[in-house]
Amino acid sequence: MRITEIEHPTHPLHQLKLESSPVPYICDGCKELGFGICYQCQICNFHLHKECGVASSSFYHRFFKGCEFKFYEESPRLGARVCDGCWRDIGGFVYQCSHERANDLHPPCAKLPATLAGEGMKLVLKENVKSKCLKCKSRRNSSKGSRGWCYVSDCGKFCFHVACVKEMVYEAWEMGYFDRQETEPDPNVDGSVVRSLVPSGLSSSTEMVQPRPGKAMHYWKMVASVLKLILSAIFGDPITAFATLIFALAQSLATN
Repeated sequence: MRITEIEHPTHPLHQLKLESSPVPYICDGCKELGFGICYQCQICNFHLHKECGVASSSFYHRFFKGCEFKFYEESPRLGARVCDGCWRDIGGFVYQCSHERANDLHPPCAKLPATLAGEGMKLVLKENVKSKCLKCKSRRNSSKGSRGWCYVSDCGKFCFHVACVKEMVYEAWEMGYFDRQETEPDPNVDGSVVRSLVPSGLSSSTEMVQPRPGKAMHYWKMVASVLKLILSAIFGDPITAFATLIFALAQSLATN
C-alpha cells in the first residue's frame, strides 16, 4: 500500500506529502542526499526519504545473521558511527543492532534491493566480491579502507561499491553539477566537474567523448546500463538528473 501522506514526530507542524522534489535535497531524517520522490513539506522545505518517512521499528538484514536492527532518530551509542552499507557517516536516522560492536545502516541503505535487473543486465548486492570496483579499481573502498557493499554483475565483469557511486554523486552535487538541470547526455561536456569525477589517467575531454569502436563501444554501453541500475536503486530513479554524469564516467572507463 502506497502511503501518500504521513504525520511525522520530527515535523509536527504539517503533514508530509509524498511528492517529487524538483531539485536534490538533504533528507532531514538521515541527513543523506536525495532525489525525486520523498515525503516533504513545501511550506517548511522539509524532506524525508521514503525509507525514512515510513521506517520499520525493527527488521533483520540478510548480511547480518542474528542481528535485529532497531530504528532510532539518532544513534544511542556515543561517538562517530558509520553506515555498514555505504561507509558514510551516520548523522541522523539510523538502524542499529544491539551487539557490543553494533552495526549501523542508513534507512535507504538498509532497503537496497538484493538484485537489480534491466537493460539486459542482472546485478546482485554482495558484501564480498572477487571483482574490482570499476571506479576505485579496488576490492576495498579506497576512501574508507573497507570493502563495503558492492553491486556486481552475474558475469563478474561489472562491479561498483555503493560507497563509490554515492561518492561520485556527492562530488557532483557539491560542485554544482545538478544546478544545470541537464536532461540529455551532452557529448561536448568537458568541464571541471566531469573531469574531477572520472578516473585519473584520462588525458583529455576528446578522449572521453570519442569511444573506440567495436568492443569498447559495447563495454561503454554495458557500464552505462550498470550505472543506471545502481543509481536508480540508491537514489530512486532520477535518471534524467544523472544523464551526463553516466555518459562521462562510462566513456572514461571504456577509453582507459
